[in-house]
This record gives sequence, structure tokens and C-alpha cells, in this order.
Amino acid sequence: MTRNYTVSHDSHSSLEGGHVRRSFDRAAPNYDGAAALQRRVADRLAQFIDIEPAVVLDAGSGTGYGTALLAQRFPHARLFALDLAPSMLEATSARVPGTPLLCADMQALPLGSTSLDMLWSSLMLQWCNRLDLAFAGAHRCLRKEGRFVFSTFGPATLQELRESFADGHTHVSRFAAPELLKAQLEQVGFVDVRVETGVEVLHYPDVRSLMLELKAIGAHNATAGRARGLTGKRGWQAMLDNYEMRRTGAGLPATYELIYVSARKCGG
Repeated sequence: MTRNYTVSHDSHSSLEGGHVRRSFDRAAPNYDGAAALQRRVADRLAQFIDIEPAVVLDAGSGTGYGTALLAQRFPHARLFALDLAPSMLEATSARVPGTPLLCADMQALPLGSTSLDMLWSSLMLQWCNRLDLAFAGAHRCLRKEGRFVFSTFGPATLQELRESFADGHTHVSRFAAPELLKAQLEQVGFVDVRVETGVEVLHYPDVRSLMLELKAIGAHNATAGRARGLTGKRGWQAMLDNYEMRRTGAGLPATYELIYVSARKCGG
């Protein structure tokens, strides 16, 4: 069952859940061809796992790359996959046949309390408006000594694109800072919160190539403050001119700030 996202404190940059779901539904057939960064992040996140879980949830499974990685690493574990987009779950099922699928919202996990040993989520939580609900749900569903292991994007992500627009609308989602993530995790009861950050700068021959890649992975602008019509020629050209000023010998840069987190549910 799919539930709507709750509007966050900043309603202008909050995400509209229905738009997010539709974007990822449409992106499923072409996602893998454009998701090299997402695969690298999942591979890195796997290094943060320090237990042998018996029951695991991949929250935001996408096309199932992380699900397959977990299935290979923990062949005897009960593995579940959750995603907001039905087409993504179909791709997960094709990649890892037999995996139980949950079409649901991470902010309202449809699982029983203390039912998981590990909750894994790679590059999905940036699509949640209410991280407090997502974190509280993760804590509730984990057993004592269970692990919450996730990656997400940080505030510097796509900063070049965000700063190149100057029309008063939000064109890029807002991302939570590492210190906020740590504080919210501790607030709901997690301990031993480990946070690491990194930066990848990708380069593109032009803005169109960047936009096509974002579209292919479903990363449409789903903020409430986005422009509801097409950006006018003048506004679009101004953005292109602003972005062009950032060109280097490698092309137009696009920054991705990556945050990797592991947290433990206290066993006391």
C-alpha cells in the first residue's frame, strides 16, 4: 500500500509523494543504464555492515541491485524488498526472484515491531519529507542490537544546478546535513551512530546530458515549490549561461555529496 508523504517544515521544498512515485515508475526500464553512481554507493555501503543478519529489509530497492548484493552476501537470510514504485519492485523481483515485495512508504513501514535484524537503504531517504518518521519506524522494526545502515545525499548535491537557476522556484531537492541525520537518529534511540561523507564530481558535455541522466534515474524535481509550467526560453537560457561559467576541461561539473551511516538499536 502506498501512502502519501507528509509535508515537512519547509513546504516550499517538501516533496510530493505521488509525483515521486510516478517518476520512479516511469524510470524503471532505463534506470540501470544511468545508475553507475548508485551502484558504487551501494557497494561502498556494504562495507558498513558488521553483523550477520537473519532478517533484512532493503528499503528503496529500486531495480534490485542492492537486494541482489544482500542476497549474495547473506544467502540464508530472510530478505524483503520495499519500494514506493510498483515498476521498481517488478524489476527487483526479476533480478532476485522469490524476494517478498512491499509496495509502501518508508515513513510508514508496514512491518511488525522488532521484526528485523537489519534495515538497509541506499540512496532512498532523500525522498522522505519526514526523516523523523522514517527513523522512528526503523528503530521500531529493528530487534535489539539490530542495525540501520543507509546512504543518502548531502546538501552539496547538484549545487551547480541549484545555483544556476535564479527564478525563485526550487529546481533541486534539499538534502539533510550529516549532523542533522546523526541528531535525529539519536533522538529516536539509536546509538553508536557512525557517519562518513564523501564527494563525487561527475562531468557532462552539456546540461542536457545531465538532465537526461537525472530523468533516467527518476530524479525529477518533485518539490512543492517547483515551477508548474515549462521554464521560459529566457529563464532556461539564463540557467544555461550560468552553468556554462562553471565549465572545466572535463566538462560541466555536477557534485554529489554522499553520506554513509550505520546505527545500532541499543540492546539494553
